[in-house]
Amino acid sequence: MLRTYALLGFLLLILLLLPFFLSQYLLGIFVFIFYYAYLGQSWNILTGYTGNISLGHSLYVGIGAYVSTLLSMNLGISPWIGMLIGGLGASFISLIMGYLAFRFGLRNVYFVLITIAFAEIGRLVALHLKPLGQFMGLFIDFKPAAANFQFKGNMPYYYISLGFVVFSLVVVRAIELSKLGRYIVALREDEDAAESIGVNAFKYKMIALGISSFMTALAGTFYANYIFYLHPRASCPWPCPLRSSSVPSSEAWGLCSGL
Repeated sequence: MLRTYALLGFLLLILLLLPFFLSQYLLGIFVFIFYYAYLGQSWNILTGYTGNISLGHSLYVGIGAYVSTLLSMNLGISPWIGMLIGGLGASFISLIMGYLAFRFGLRNVYFVLITIAFAEIGRLVALHLKPLGQFMGLFIDFKPAAANFQFKGNMPYYYISLGFVVFSLVVVRAIELSKLGRYIVALREDEDAAESIGVNAFKYKMIALGISSFMTALAGTFYANYIFYLHPRASCPWPCPLRSSSVPSSEAWGLCSGL
């Protein structure tokens, strides 16, 4: 284990020094690599560890993006703070969906369908509400400043996205080593057997869903302040959950190293 951590530390050091040898174009590619790696790990907390496949995580990306952007544009709240508020909002919506799904025992394809339904509702709401820009979307004014989560060049975004990936790995590793991690893995392997020995399936699946949606929403704020434009097709497109789910390989679902 010590050798593994040493190798990861060495890899992190290389990634920290890499931007000084790359062009802006290549930095942009790495930004998106880290962005989707972070989304994949956030998605993995729910699908990989509990076994409940979600194809609606694009909804949480959109909530994080829109909430932080609207708070910044209308109330002058820094996106760094709005990012956390958006994460809480995404968790709240996800828990409503989770209650409807888990309380009534929806599993497998039925759970997949309810996640798609909520994502589609979110997309239609964003397309038809004027404060959300409707079909035109929202353009974000470029005011480069750290407090505004806006920077010139790709290097700051590179380090922020790398920080997101490290954060996700730490969170997932902590979950793996915790009682929560053991319980949700037991639910994934055999939910009925886990419940028979006292594991509260509803409680722990809700916790996993809340954590997963909160972390996913943080990525929405990052994405919004990287492309400076919000539209349901840009911030929460249909391919988003499919890209997220393709990051951890099918053999590595439920593993911290599944990137």
